[in-house]
Amino acid sequence: MPPRLRVNDIAFFERPLPFVRPFRFGAVTITASTQLFVRVEIEVEGKGRATGASAEMLAPKWFDKRPHLTEAQSLDGLRRSLAIARELYLAKGFDTAFGRHAKCIGPQVAACAAEDIPPLTAGFGPAEIDKAILDALLRAAGVNFFEGMAGNIAGIDARLTPDLDDAVIARFLSTRRRLDRVAIRHTVGMDDTVEGDGGVADPNENADARYFKLKLNGDPAHDAARLARIGRELARLPYATKFTLDANEQYADLAALSALVDRLDHDAALRPIAANLLYIEQPMPRDITKASPLGGLATRSFIIDEADDSYDAFPQARALGYRGISSKSCKGIYKSVINATRAAAWSADGGEYFISGEDLTCQAGLGVQQDLALGALIGVAHAERNGHHYVDGFADTPADEADAFLTAHPDLYMRDGGKVRLAIHDGDLLTGSIAAASGFASSIHPDWSTMQPLKRPTPRVSQEQTI
Repeated sequence: MPPRLRVNDIAFFERPLPFVRPFRFGAVTITASTQLFVRVEIEVEGKGRATGASAEMLAPKWFDKRPHLTEAQSLDGLRRSLAIARELYLAKGFDTAFGRHAKCIGPQVAACAAEDIPPLTAGFGPAEIDKAILDALLRAAGVNFFEGMAGNIAGIDARLTPDLDDAVIARFLSTRRRLDRVAIRHTVGMDDTVEGDGGVADPNENADARYFKLKLNGDPAHDAARLARIGRELARLPYATKFTLDANEQYADLAALSALVDRLDHDAALRPIAANLLYIEQPMPRDITKASPLGGLATRSFIIDEADDSYDAFPQARALGYRGISSKSCKGIYKSVINATRAAAWSADGGEYFISGEDLTCQAGLGVQQDLALGALIGVAHAERNGHHYVDGFADTPADEADAFLTAHPDLYMRDGGKVRLAIHDGDLLTGSIAAASGFASSIHPDWSTMQPLKRPTPRVSQEQTI
């Protein structure tokens, strides 16, 4: 039986996160943000108390892109999601890690909806708390992430997913074998340089990546011209490359999307990209996506990302012609495991379904390590990794803390130019040291004394109050 636990305390902290280059995707350009840290204290039946941690960047205008919200307001939604989840998870009584999640996720979504916070944002708070709880549970049990998950230490079951049964989930987890290496998929943002020094083919920029994720802006003509330029540059590399495209909900409808696909199918200038294209990610807004069967477009592989806002999102997307769904630890580790189970089961029945690894700028330290471990568990052979590209190593993390991560995980970090940075080996990240760590993918925790408490969200002023 999986162990039961009680959550005694949850605390949130933050650090400023400056970028070294602008990251433009979807409807936003990020030049700086905030990194969230979660610390939980739990009591495990028969094993005593333990502390766990997680980390994630707060990304403005990704979870909630509604145009009437400012970037600050979209971040406040994430802070409220965390605060609401904290109160729910601190409820008295013992339960499994997944059992606690399953009891909280419905009330969490409902409470957030009452404050005009959409489901994707609502899921952020539980996702971050779940990671920290799992870290504490694994430490209490004295096992690493891969061993613990193979034995279903969290007690993941099918109560939230009636299309599966408990045995299918347990069998999927028991057959997982950690990937020793996970290839990085290098992100090319809309403001990134294409040609010449610092461009997409510059190894000093792309870290010898064999996989590339290319951002789109929703204009078929503009995107086609830019893809042709990128294709010409990357064709000069002395090795084969593969591509994914990500529109971040910017294609208005199926007509616009069809125009892009028609160019990919028939424009000779796009052949270097089209011939090596793996899938197209979240092209249309999430509400349009859910109402628009792909029809003939489904001959190409499409996946959802921002539309993945509930446990039934993947089956619904499958019915519309989508073949895949993204794994992001900021959307929930348990949802990633469930969706990977589905993809394996559906593929075994003769389909071609998959789960991909995408990255909402997971930063060096806990953020990238926990997301990397999740992907290596569920079989993600290549994953978008952009934190090392847009942020200068550990950024403003205190040097002693960065050095401690380097010492604990020498296969994952290196010292370069006076900074501790992600170590990329022939385009791959290694998972050896995160597998050796008791806990969720890290031998150490950050230095809590060097952080500030998470800023409280600014109360929204209603229209009645302004009259």
